[in-house]
Amino acid sequence: MSASGGSSLARRLVQLYGGLVLYGVSAGLQLRAGLGLAPWDVLNQGVAGRTGLSIGTASILIGVLVLLLWVPLRQRPGLGTVSNVLVIGLALDATLTVVPAPGSLWVRIPLLVFAVALCAVATGLYITPRFGPGPRDGLMTGLHRRTGRSVRLVRTCIEVVVLATGFALGGSVGAGTVLYAVGIGPLSQFFLRAFALPERPERGRAQGPESPGEPRDTAVPVAPSTVTAREVPDLV
Repeated sequence: MSASGGSSLARRLVQLYGGLVLYGVSAGLQLRAGLGLAPWDVLNQGVAGRTGLSIGTASILIGVLVLLLWVPLRQRPGLGTVSNVLVIGLALDATLTVVPAPGSLWVRIPLLVFAVALCAVATGLYITPRFGPGPRDGLMTGLHRRTGRSVRLVRTCIEVVVLATGFALGGSVGAGTVLYAVGIGPLSQFFLRAFALPERPERGRAQGPESPGEPRDTAVPVAPSTVTAREVPDLV
């Protein structure tokens, strides 16, 4: 492996694991804010409350169960997929261990806003290296391919079912849930573009502007391990 290749791999690994840790931290901070959680964390909290497990452990177990649903959908996990299941849950529990719950609403509101913003930063960091989607993202894209329905519709249906189930189990739904639903898409879109890896043209191909009629996904083939600003999906 060349020095530049090793440096690129190191950067991607740092982005992946840094992003996953920050994602778990953001989930822990949103829980400490006590104003409502993201849909999957509502489910994690509900399962944790019913079973006596920590919410991080519940997150890991639910991630494993979701990953099993990939089998009939013929989705293939990657390093990022397995790491997503483990690292986020561990970081979530660690955050809850060291961060106390604030008593004042004037502290909880900024904490909530910061947690949602941090989640978007984390999303941009861990997705752009392309080590494989998280289990929940893979479920969404797998169902999209199988059913032919839009990604937006599939994602909405999954999150409504997850949110309703988590709420029925005692998970916390509130203003934070709404803020997450409204804010995470645009913020994630911004940070996905901000952290996108530089585009690397195919060797031997002439350098020049993309022709107006050329499809954007075929203008410059990109290896599965990279993502460019042009390829960032619309998460809104």
